[in-house]
Amino acid sequence: MTRRLTLYTRQGCCLCEEMKEVIGRVAGELPLDLEEIDVDGAPDLKEKYGNEVPVLFINGRKAFKYRVTEGELKKRLRK
Repeated sequence: MTRRLTLYTRQGCCLCEEMKEVIGRVAGELPLDLEEIDVDGAPDLKEKYGNEVPVLFINGRKAFKYRVTEGELKKRLRK
């Protein structure tokens, strides 16, 4: 089963890059579909998530913000 991940991020965000790396490593082991959205591209998203990036949703539900480990992400994806 492929999980749908949505990552809200912004350019120049070191935490965003860190989370993308973790997702990339996990994607090598578990099937997933990642959509990355830059919050600075839309005023409503910037207002909603601008101070919380990165924010990761799994299958439409908010799962993590700021940081996630490979272990935490794998556990959540296997639920």
